[in-house]
Amino acid sequence: MMSSLPLLFKKEGLIEKHQIEGVDPSDRYFNRMILVNRTPSGYAAKVMYEALNVEGHPHPTITAAVQELIDMMQRFGFSKMRTRANFKGTKYLAEKETWMDYQDLA
Repeated sequence: MMSSLPLLFKKEGLIEKHQIEGVDPSDRYFNRMILVNRTPSGYAAKVMYEALNVEGHPHPTITAAVQELIDMMQRFGFSKMRTRANFKGTKYLAEKETWMDYQDLA
């Protein structure tokens, strides 16, 4: 359950949700939520896709945490991925954030 405290004061736990879209290893379009948590040592992102759970390590920035998750998913065969923040705390951003596109592995 999210705290009503401002994110600045929230020490640990879920602080953002990012939407991720792309193509899975079997060439199907997918759309999921990335959960970004504040940890004692930074930010960590995780996503669940069918039976696959991908969870990154703590990073100093949210951007770095999401990038690590993208890198991990690409190694599993995901492609054409893009992300955008949809929630900051409990505040819905109404799909106003711009998409971040990620280049596929060569």
